Amino acid sequence: MSAGTLRPGEARSDWTPDEVGALLELPFADLLFHAQTAHRRHFDPNEVQVSTLLSVKTGACPEDCAYCPQSVRHDTGLSREALMEVEAVVERARAARDSGATRFCMGGAYRSPKDRDLAVITEMVRGVRELGLETCATLGMLTPDQAHTLKDAGLDYYNHNLDTSEAYYGKIISTRSYQDRLDTLEAVRGAGINVCCGGILGMGEEPTDRAALLHTLATLDPHPESVPINQLVPVAGTPLAGTGPMDPLDFVRCIAVARILMPRSHVRLSAGRADMSDEMQALCFLAGANSIFYGEKLLTTGNPDTAHDHALFRRLGIRPEAATERSLQEGSDPCGVRPRTQQTADALADGA
Repeated sequence: MSAGTLRPGEARSDWTPDEVGALLELPFADLLFHAQTAHRRHFDPNEVQVSTLLSVKTGACPEDCAYCPQSVRHDTGLSREALMEVEAVVERARAARDSGATRFCMGGAYRSPKDRDLAVITEMVRGVRELGLETCATLGMLTPDQAHTLKDAGLDYYNHNLDTSEAYYGKIISTRSYQDRLDTLEAVRGAGINVCCGGILGMGEEPTDRAALLHTLATLDPHPESVPINQLVPVAGTPLAGTGPMDPLDFVRCIAVARILMPRSHVRLSAGRADMSDEMQALCFLAGANSIFYGEKLLTTGNPDTAHDHALFRRLGIRPEAATERSLQEGSDPCGVRPRTQQTADALADGA
C-alpha cells in the first residue's frame, strides 16, 4: 500500500493482512500524518477520554497468562484479596469521578466469574452507574447469559483483550484458546454491551504478530468501541520477567496503525505508561491515542500518578473528554466527538 492510496478516516472491516503490514512499514512522518488525518475526522484531537481501573478481586486466577502477576501459577508475592464490598467500590468510583474520570472499570481475576460473584458485581455496576460514570468490567470469559445479566445491570463496556496474534498466543497462554476469547467477545456484543478489546505489545512477539493482532481487531465487525494498546510491564516471578523493552517508535507505530484501521474507536494508551517518557506519550497522542487509564495503579502494576498526568495534559493542551450522560443507553453514536462539561475539564486542567 502506498501512502497515496489511503483514505484516512474511512471505517472498514475488510482490511487485508498485506494492507496492515504495509501501514506498519510506512515512513514514520507519513504514518503519523495519516493517523492524525483519520483522528481529526472523528474526534477532537485535543480531547482524551479518562478512565479509572480498580481491581475488585485480586489474585488466585487459575489461568497461566505469562505476563500476569495475578496467576496462581506464578510466584510474584502478590497477596490474594477477596471480592470487595459494593460500598467500597462505589466510594472509589466517586473519588475517581471527582478527580475527572468519566469511565470506571472493575477488574476481577477470574477465568470466568461464578454466578454468586456476578450477583455482587452487578450491584457494583448499578452503584457506579448511579454516579453518572460509564461502567466497564473485565472478568475473564463470559457465557451469553452472564453477558445479558451484566447488560441488564447497566454495564456499558466489557473488556476482553486478544493479547497478541493467534499464531503467537500459545506461547503466552495455554489455559484458554484464542477462540475462547472470540466467543466471549461475541457473547458481549450479542448482549448489546460495547466492546473494549486490544492487546499487549513487547512480549517477545515479531512485527508480523503485531500486524496480525491489529488485523484481527480491525476485521471485527463492528470494530471495538475501545481499543487498549498495552506495553508489557515485566513483573518479577512471571515467565516474561526478563523481557527486554520494546522500541518506543515501534509502539507509536502500532498506535498510529490502530487509529487508521479503527478510526471511530477510542484507542487507549494503557499499561506501561509509567515506563514511557512524556515525549513518547506525546507521540502516542499525536498518533491518535485518545484515552488513558488514570490513577496510580492498574490492577496490580504501577501507573503515572495523577499530578503527573495533570501536568502533562497542561503541557500538551489536552482536555478531558466529558461523560456522555448515559448516551450509550439512549442510542447515540458512542464513537463520535463528545461535548465536554466545564466541571470535568477544570478537574484535570486545575489539578483537582
